Amino acid sequence: MKNSFKKFLTLLFPVLIFLIHLPFVFARSRPTPAINLTNTHIHTNTFEPISCLYDSLQLENLGLSQQAFQYALKGYNYLLNAGKLSNEQTLTIVDFSLPSSAKRLFVIDIENKKILYNTYVAHGKNSGKEYAHSFSNAPESNKSSLGFYITMGTYNGAHGFSLKLEGEDKGINDNALSRAIVMHSANYVNKNLIRTQGYIGRSLGCPAIPIDVYKPIIQTIKDGSCLFIYGNNTKYASKSTVLREASTT
Repeated sequence: MKNSFKKFLTLLFPVLIFLIHLPFVFARSRPTPAINLTNTHIHTNTFEPISCLYDSLQLENLGLSQQAFQYALKGYNYLLNAGKLSNEQTLTIVDFSLPSSAKRLFVIDIENKKILYNTYVAHGKNSGKEYAHSFSNAPESNKSSLGFYITMGTYNGAHGFSLKLEGEDKGINDNALSRAIVMHSANYVNKNLIRTQGYIGRSLGCPAIPIDVYKPIIQTIKDGSCLFIYGNNTKYASKSTVLREASTT
């Protein structure tokens, strides 16, 4: 009898040990929850995510300067963290390093990582002909202004349905409202002019866009989104208050 009981305990002991450790076995083997990156904001102090998004959207093939894209994301993150953006989903980039015959306006859905619009955009008539190479913040200059803007509300004015823009770079584009620099449509922004003269028409400093897409673009980016205008200007980065503040935060 005693031998039978000892034999029973001998067989039972490994089973008890297994049952005691069973919860820990499952705890260790439980898979790590997947991280959803779709709605996370991009941090510009890490180069890899910027490069990945730039490459995944094939922006180089569309002609957008990678430096313009890096500056745009850096300023976007700064304005977002400062609580200045209420339309967080979209980022609009105008790349004036490209000729006006190129589709140099990019509206990007940051959250869903896709390009919503890529079309033509005019620069100021005193900024240049085919290329914009001269920029100004001065009233009556009829030149484009570089830098970061926050989109405001819409209104119906001389050019119809238009979008107000507030300049965020002090001394560079902060006269935008007083200069009436707005986004509007223009019949001189069209492909026929590119075929006949090699470049589109020019504005008085406003980022004018084609008639066939201006309404959906304005509706998409209005009310507190980030708009960045980039150009071939070596002094801009050092003078930009937005980029400077972004570098210190």
